[in-house]
Amino acid sequence: MKTLEYEILSFPMTRKTSLADMQASLNAKGAEGWEVVSISSSEFANVGHTVFLKRETTPARAAA
Repeated sequence: MKTLEYEILSFPMTRKTSLADMQASLNAKGAEGWEVVSISSSEFANVGHTVFLKRETTPARAAA
């Protein structure tokens, strides 16, 4: 049976994260096998962006 693990990244607006920094971070996660599932953004609450990622677990990662 296929199993998945999930990770959540936050890019707060207060950190002044540029789109290039966000792209570099997501590219690094992609190289580790993570896939973006969804992105939520809220300028109203000054929250920034929240990115939800998933990847399939391997037996070595599942045992850790």
